[in-house]
This record gives sequence, C-alpha cells and structure tokens, in this order.
Amino acid sequence: MQDNSGDAPQKIGQMHGALFTKVYEEIKKGIVSGRFRAGDRLYEERLAEEFGVSRNPIREAFRLLGSEGLVEVINRRGVYVRFLDQRQSREIVEIRAVLEGHNARLAARRGDPALLAQAQSILDEGSRALDGGSPEILPGLNERFHDMLARAGDNELLQEMLGQLRLRSALLFAKADPTIQRDSWSEHAHILKAIIDRAEDRAADLATAHVLNAGRRAEAISGAERVDVPPDTDEADRPGRTRRGPRA
Repeated sequence: MQDNSGDAPQKIGQMHGALFTKVYEEIKKGIVSGRFRAGDRLYEERLAEEFGVSRNPIREAFRLLGSEGLVEVINRRGVYVRFLDQRQSREIVEIRAVLEGHNARLAARRGDPALLAQAQSILDEGSRALDGGSPEILPGLNERFHDMLARAGDNELLQEMLGQLRLRSALLFAKADPTIQRDSWSEHAHILKAIIDRAEDRAADLATAHVLNAGRRAEAISGAERVDVPPDTDEADRPGRTRRGPRA
C-alpha cells in the first residue's frame, strides 16, 4: 500500500475533535498573526472550503469571535474583522497599560520562580529569532510571554481581563519592521528583569510604558486612519482598514 504520510496536511474537517473549537482557534490565530487584517471581510464559503468543514462551524466561530469583539456583522454586507477607530484604539491602550503595570507589580511580588524561568526561556527564544532572521515567529512568542507574566501575577480575574485585552490589541498591533520588533523585545527583557529582581515599582512602570510605547508606535505607523477601497476592486465590501503597529 502506498505511504501517504508525506501528503499535504489534513484540513480541519478531516481531524477529530470539536470542529467549532478548531475553526474558532484557526480564525483567531489568523487575526492575531495579521493574516486577517482590520476591515477584512471573512467569507463563510471560502473559510469552509479552506478548512474542509460545513458553514455551521464557521458561523459558530463568528458568533464567539463577535462576542469577543474581534469581528463585527454588518447587515447585508457580511462579517468583517473589527476596525478600531482612534478613540477605541486609545481606550484599549490606556486600560491595558494600567492592567499590565499592575500585573507586573504582582508578578514581582509573588511570581512563581518556575513561571518566571519559563518567561525567560520564551524571551531567549525570541532573541534568537531576531538574531537568526526569523521574526515571523515573534507574534506567537509575544502572546506566550505575556500569558506567562499574567500567570505569574497570580490573579485569575486579572489574567482573564488581560487575555481579552490582548485579543482586542491584536486588532491594533501587528508585525512591525525588525528594528521596532527588537526595541519591543528589549522592553520585554527589562520588564522581566525587574520582576525577577522583585522591583515592584520599576516592573510596573516598565510594563505600563511598554504598552504606551506600542500604542504610540501604532499611531505613528497608521494614524488610525481608514483606507477606503475603491468600489470597483475585488475587496470593495471592506468597511475600511487601518494599518497596525508593533505588538505589545
């Protein structure tokens, strides 16, 4: 019998498990990574074909993504990755900056050394990626790093709130040029050092500044302005688009 182990990867619909969950995670990953950008229309039929599923799991995923504020349904037009205007962007940055600062303070006060060691390992992996010319893996490492710091803060409600804000931030922050990515990763290193040193005030100040810096970079890159798509193009259904800045 022919060995097909080297064939193309299975589509989601060919895998076992809850299709809805897998579809939701895949679309969310596309938004977080920047594959689906603010203002992009998400087509049920195209995603269903890509994932090898019916439209029902796609619709269920859209509903959950909508409840998380990542997509929006526009009557008679379809489902779109949510577009953030200047006010919404500013509000996300402001509240996340406060909460990240408080979490860093808590992590410095009571962070489990084992969790901080894992954060250091993620940080080192990101530094190697930058030095080795592999910045495409940084978004995933960034999420893992911030999640580890949230766990180190040892406050489940705060961890949940930060998780939701990081998802919303994905609509604003995206992959940036290597210089900005290196600056952002350097800020991570300073934050973690302050936490490991149990310097609560410094950790809080650095974490707050990190988010505010990312917000300023994003604003400088995009100006949070919509870019209208001409009506005669293939993407005419988009409600608008903003370019995104570096991840926090």
